[in-house]
Amino acid sequence: MWSVIISHLPNWKVCAQAILSLVIAIGFYYLNKYMRSLVEKKNASAQKARKGQHLAAHTNLSDHYKDNLQAIKQAISSNSDVHFREFQIAELHARATLIFVDGMQNEELISKYVMKILMADVKQAASDRSHLFDPLELASYLQDEVLPVCEVYEAAELHGLNQSILMGFTALLVEGMPHALLIGSLGMTTRAINEPSSEALLRGPRIGFTEVLSENTSMLRRQGYSEELEINMYEVGTRIKRKLVIAYMKDIVNPDLLQEVRDRIGKINMDFIAESGYVEQLIEDDYLSPFQQSQNTERPDRVISGLLEGRIAILLDGTPFALIVPVTFSMLLQSPEDYYDRWLPGTLLRMLRFFAAFLALMAPALYISFISFHPGLIPTELAVTIIETRQGVPFPSLIEVMILEISIEILREAGIRLPKPIGPAMGIVGGLIIGEAAVQAGIVSPFLVIVVAVTAISSFSIPVYSAGITLRILRFGGMLCAAVLGMFGTILFILIICGHLSKLKSFGVPYVTPISPFRLNDWKDLFLRAPLPFMNKRPDMMKTQDKKRR
Repeated sequence: MWSVIISHLPNWKVCAQAILSLVIAIGFYYLNKYMRSLVEKKNASAQKARKGQHLAAHTNLSDHYKDNLQAIKQAISSNSDVHFREFQIAELHARATLIFVDGMQNEELISKYVMKILMADVKQAASDRSHLFDPLELASYLQDEVLPVCEVYEAAELHGLNQSILMGFTALLVEGMPHALLIGSLGMTTRAINEPSSEALLRGPRIGFTEVLSENTSMLRRQGYSEELEINMYEVGTRIKRKLVIAYMKDIVNPDLLQEVRDRIGKINMDFIAESGYVEQLIEDDYLSPFQQSQNTERPDRVISGLLEGRIAILLDGTPFALIVPVTFSMLLQSPEDYYDRWLPGTLLRMLRFFAAFLALMAPALYISFISFHPGLIPTELAVTIIETRQGVPFPSLIEVMILEISIEILREAGIRLPKPIGPAMGIVGGLIIGEAAVQAGIVSPFLVIVVAVTAISSFSIPVYSAGITLRILRFGGMLCAAVLGMFGTILFILIICGHLSKLKSFGVPYVTPISPFRLNDWKDLFLRAPLPFMNKRPDMMKTQDKKRR
């Protein structure tokens, strides 16, 4: 191979290009190091500022009903969807107000189990008492004997009370009571539980997460009964707060990993966390890496499988996509269906995915290398056929491949954005028309259309969509390297990727483990999917407390 390379390139040119590649690699290394140091300094200063600044004093509710109601109205009454319902509790000789946000509460619960109870049914209960209520006893009486609802909390601080009202709780202010009562009456409209659209399976559960956090955590609980499954709640977002939970098996997870996840979530400092993708980007190890360091999924069964391996799941309210950390490269090419089928079909499908991932990354680069620099490495009959099909093509191989690859990417993006009935048909018809027209016009060769089609199909076979995007991005880098240096550039490109992957970590776990560092026990679930009786240990890379699968 080296003799072929030397025969095509002068020695000085090979040396210059090798030196240039080395300089670029060193430059990227120090740029990455410098950018990471800047981010670490910024995070440290932000954390120090948060610790040093004093929070504004939060006003507590007083014993004066009118003052409390006036303070709440000054804070949130400018919102047109906030309603104040004032009424009289006659037998208690007390005025009261219900405060709630329109559309975020269960109206039937408020009318039947709060308003009706307080305005009518409480009269008989109060008349049976021969003494008057003091303020503290009134609050206990309403919570324990009057309101037949599951969630009733006391709120003594004005700022927290206003936040809870805007989040969907119903607040009850009663004259003489030194604090308010928050009634859990959430009744927002949600979509039904459906099959995950981004992770279709032939065999397996047909349910996926929704946008409601409580439903998602209940789905995890319904996977099976276990006292070891722990779910911890956090709040993220500085201006608009959202609930976030981390789920783990407390008798399996590595305590150091758990603490690291908690620390990174605690450092999130952003106005609003709109989707779990924000969390993924804010807690990853290396934000400059093209490879994702958290796995996103809509499937509860995949999350539970990850927890049983010692991983941690992160779920955010308002999105159906959960995150699993840490992640390795092999996880992105695995599907839950590998374990639902017998081990032979599972192994075959997994090996096909690894081969498809290689084609999705390197097929166009290899085509450019062979056509432009090393046609002698192609079998003679095939080389003659390719040369005949390229007769009249006015562009070099790189431009030819770029035209088709960019067209395919545009078609793929358009198919996603169009309405569902139109998208698939447009993608198929558009691809056929553009490919046939390009060949007929002599812009590209028919053989290249086959290469690009195989590359696109291979990228579709990757179970995790975001992992396929990574390979699509890197594919263009491989094409450029092949166009400049031929097979030498292709091999250099592969070595650069391998070097980056060997250095990359996800929450302290090497990204390409168990290949490097080598862990023989974990190879049972790498390229091959061993029979289930042989997979009796959890991955060594996770350093779990309980290493045996019970």
